[in-house]
Amino acid sequence: MTNVKEMSVEEKLRALYDLQLIDSRIDEIRNVRGELPLEVQDLEDEVAGLKARNEKLKADLEQIDDQIKAKKNAIEAHKEGIKKYTEQQKNVRNNREFNSLTKEIEFQELEIQLNEKHIKEMKASIEYKKQQVADSQEKLSSKQSHLEHKKAELGDIMAETQKEEEFLTKLSAEYAANIEERLLAAYHRIRSSVRNGLAVVSIERGASAGSFFTIPPQTQVEIAARKKILTDEHSGRILVDNVLAAEEKEKMESIFANI
Repeated sequence: MTNVKEMSVEEKLRALYDLQLIDSRIDEIRNVRGELPLEVQDLEDEVAGLKARNEKLKADLEQIDDQIKAKKNAIEAHKEGIKKYTEQQKNVRNNREFNSLTKEIEFQELEIQLNEKHIKEMKASIEYKKQQVADSQEKLSSKQSHLEHKKAELGDIMAETQKEEEFLTKLSAEYAANIEERLLAAYHRIRSSVRNGLAVVSIERGASAGSFFTIPPQTQVEIAARKKILTDEHSGRILVDNVLAAEEKEKMESIFANI
């Protein structure tokens, strides 16, 4: 269990409000970045996918080209076969041998026609895939340009805010270490369940900040007395009086100004 010094209720309220101010400042910094880190990651994944697709298309083109070469070689082999069987026909002894060689020649001619048909189809496939490569490359160039722009944008924001965020994150941990575990757990639970991450708010014009529900006068008096930790019955947020809030804001702004 964390060793936390015994604090008065007022000290606890001040510590909680200080922690809220620090964490809200961190939230602001992260909101400036917004979805940029996710956008950059998505674009990087998309660019990697397009590059892989381009490589696959280029590999397909090479494979088709090799197949065309093989078909052309086969055509040449079949032509040689025709020459050979034609020469053999000159030396046949009977019609049966002549007819047999004629069938061989016809077969070779059919094979040539079939290979030429395949070559024609493969050449059409090459033209289609070349267009796919061109379209994919154009899309890749556009995505890469967009990615570089977003990375530069994120880099600028990170350069401006990283030092401050690191300082505030460390400061948040230091302030949290001085708050008893039960209160800190309640703070984090409320913070994760409410809008804008505001777990500790001040009273403004008779209502909790950001709320239209009026706080009963007697409760406002108790909050101002700083003898009990009270929560807004509507939002569950921990409440502090506006005087305490103003004092802690001034103190924390002084710290933030020196980052």
